Amino acid sequence: MADNTKGKLKKRKGDFVYGLDIGTRSIVGTVGYPDKNGFVVVAQKVKEHETRSMLDGQIHDIAAVGETIRFVTEELEKETEEPLKSVCIAAAGRVLRTVTTHVDMEFDEEKTITREDIFALDSLGIEKSYETFSTQNDSDLKFYCVGYTVMRYQLNHYPMSNLENHKARSISADLIATFLPDEVVDGLYKAVEIAGLEVANLTLEPIAAMEVAIPESYRMLNIALIDVGAGTSDISITRGGSIVSYGMLPMAGDMLTEEIAMHCLVDFAMAEKIKRGISEGDEVEYTDIMGLTQKISKKEVLDTLSDKIHLLAREAAEKIRQLNGDKPVSAVFVVGGGGKIEGYTDAVADELGIARERCALRGEEVMQKITFVQKDIRKDSMLVTPVGICLNYYQQSNNFIFVTFNGSRIKLYDNNHLAVVDAALGASFPNEDLFPKRGDELVFTFNGNSKVVRGQLGESCRITLNGKPADINAPIHSNDVISVEPSTKGEKARLQLGKLPETKESISIIVNGEKYTLPKFAVVGGKLETADYEVQPGDVVEVLPYYTVEQVIKVMDVTLEDNTAILINHEETDMQGKVYDNFTLEWKLGVMRTTAAEEEDEEATEEYEEDTSAGEHNAEEASSVAASDAPADNDGEEVKAAGEPVVSTEPRTIHVTINGRVVAMDKKPEYVYVDAFDYIDFDLSKPQGKTVETLLNGRKAQYMEALRDGDVLSIAWRD
Repeated sequence: MADNTKGKLKKRKGDFVYGLDIGTRSIVGTVGYPDKNGFVVVAQKVKEHETRSMLDGQIHDIAAVGETIRFVTEELEKETEEPLKSVCIAAAGRVLRTVTTHVDMEFDEEKTITREDIFALDSLGIEKSYETFSTQNDSDLKFYCVGYTVMRYQLNHYPMSNLENHKARSISADLIATFLPDEVVDGLYKAVEIAGLEVANLTLEPIAAMEVAIPESYRMLNIALIDVGAGTSDISITRGGSIVSYGMLPMAGDMLTEEIAMHCLVDFAMAEKIKRGISEGDEVEYTDIMGLTQKISKKEVLDTLSDKIHLLAREAAEKIRQLNGDKPVSAVFVVGGGGKIEGYTDAVADELGIARERCALRGEEVMQKITFVQKDIRKDSMLVTPVGICLNYYQQSNNFIFVTFNGSRIKLYDNNHLAVVDAALGASFPNEDLFPKRGDELVFTFNGNSKVVRGQLGESCRITLNGKPADINAPIHSNDVISVEPSTKGEKARLQLGKLPETKESISIIVNGEKYTLPKFAVVGGKLETADYEVQPGDVVEVLPYYTVEQVIKVMDVTLEDNTAILINHEETDMQGKVYDNFTLEWKLGVMRTTAAEEEDEEATEEYEEDTSAGEHNAEEASSVAASDAPADNDGEEVKAAGEPVVSTEPRTIHVTINGRVVAMDKKPEYVYVDAFDYIDFDLSKPQGKTVETLLNGRKAQYMEALRDGDVLSIAWRD
């Protein structure tokens, strides 16, 4: 390399792109940069696999391929004097799927279309292709999009080859996206990682080959490109100015090499040497597995391979027809080392039914704008794909990136807008573990309606990105390390009856003339519960707007006899009568019905009822007689019989409660139960029931029973 050339390259080092064609038979590394005249290749290195570590375009021995990549990379670093950290690669595989889709993008108003708009449109198309493919994938394999090609753009629904800088209200695209199984892509990425590199761009091998072999100016024509490698034959079709379809066959040059190995009784490496040798001479000398030196003519090799060559051509022709709407193309371009075997292009033309001159090997003819700094490199069909891989880097950025998520290495399609949440989804991390989870809700019936109390929120997931705290929307890049601790579940919903707003309300009632304010209470399943009762799932809760008479009595801590008359709003009721807000409640004494054991009391009551006024007179008379019969001293004071204490004759005052009202009795020195009638409006001459119930301190009382200060009396009619 001339000194002046090295000086120019040093200025362009930051622009270098590194491409790797990881083929079945060999690995080709290419380093270069674009210029105004095309593309400059500053260094290229080819290294064949020492073992058959790849078959049919798929890596079998990842470690071995990784070491070969490392060797090629180190050699290129020496040549360019530039460290190579990232690389562009292309994928091939025996199972290729494609999806063609249309996508539109509308704007609120007319605007000038930018590159960002075009990229957004392409990305939208790729995402739509993913969705479509996921519904069509009927296999157990997981696929990834490894490349896409825009077939045509539209500006305001009018065809347009380049949207940039045009003004439009809408833009559209028809594109074809290609998918390969996960195992194919993973193997490539892992091998590159072993070599100490990062993937900068991933494309499909026929897309890469198309970048060089069929310029855009040719794509108006219906042309097929066959990239015949060692393990696969990759096919693409152009028509109407764009690439319209892709295909792949799991057969190529290695099938011919294996046929030579069996015919000549040699190993695979020697058979490959024989296959290449016939392109340079009419006879090839080799050593068989017995150690004997042998010679074979070019004619004998071609005769041996005739059936396999025609099989390869027939399969390729059938695939082309299938991809081209069951009809032949106008011309076929062939690239790749496997397609260099003599007779292949003629066989393809014959199978397609086109003129033989319209099926040709392409190499130097399509590489006029490719400049090689290394003078010993010959432009031929084997270099088309390696250079195309580099060029594709500038056409689209549809690569994958690898990140570490909770200790596992995962691959993500890079749409330039990746965030932690995308990595979580890619790792199948449960969506519910990203956000705070509520505890179990409490569902119960309240006043006839279903009521739901939500549980408490737990803590959000804890995220670290490269060791630093982050959130789910934090952007991520290749080789980032993400750690996500699942969010927690909050406490289950809890509710005490006292927390219900309705239980804080109250009702006012009037009991025996006095106003009482009582809190509303809750009933659970028909049972009265306290304010600190914790509601359980399925409970039937009612906050009642009333009290029963029985409940009022319990709250007031009053004991009523069975024959007590109870009235709500002056109408008779029983213990289950309902007392609502502003209702009045009364209970009154009546004449009690007695049992045989109570006959003595009943007789006394009947005797009193025969003559009420006489009873009252007799009560006073009895008191007077008691006073007159008592001896007196010189001062006129009443004196008991000898040995008895002196009793005062002066009136004294006691306070008793009669039918709920406090009364001061102040007319006599001593009082008995019957004296209470002097202080209440209770007309015994006009009966309002069959009997009068008399209670003293809650028990049945005798009319002549003595009264004391603080006693509670109840007098009421009873039926």
